[in-house]
Amino acid sequence: MKPGFGEVLLTEGDPRVREDEERLVEEFRRQLDEGMWAAVPMVEPVSGRREAQLVRKFEEIPTDADRVIFFPRAAGG
Repeated sequence: MKPGFGEVLLTEGDPRVREDEERLVEEFRRQLDEGMWAAVPMVEPVSGRREAQLVRKFEEIPTDADRVIFFPRAAGG
């Protein structure tokens, strides 16, 4: 996704601040409870290759992550 093209900011904050962390964890869990998947976008430092790391728990989010992207699971069977 390109910034500003379809992205929606759900919440933001500094996970080092207790109140912000509580709000971030609450929103993260809410999104997962609604059936969304979560991924952290990453860029390979040497090659510049872009990829995403799926996360299932708030604790799995790298401390240097700028954002978490939520997206719906694929439909069908």
